[in-house]
Amino acid sequence: MSGVAATIKVMPADADTDLNALKEAIKAAMPAGGKINGEIVEQPIAFGLKALIVTVIVEDDEGGIEPVEDAFNAIPEAESVSVINLDRL
Repeated sequence: MSGVAATIKVMPADADTDLNALKEAIKAAMPAGGKINGEIVEQPIAFGLKALIVTVIVEDDEGGIEPVEDAFNAIPEAESVSVINLDRL
């Protein structure tokens, strides 16, 4: 089976959210069968607000990236989760 690499933007609840704690929560929430590829990068948005950019690799199975999106959306400190890029490996 082939894999899929997805770049996901995670927006914190507000500018005061502890990004290091959010990064750890993202790592802990990663579903089995997937992995985070590389570092979680902070991307400045505006007025001190930063998004986290996460690249994940999952198998190209039925459901694809949805379990990862659902897991990240379940994190209380995450306001929104969106896939910004999707590539087959």
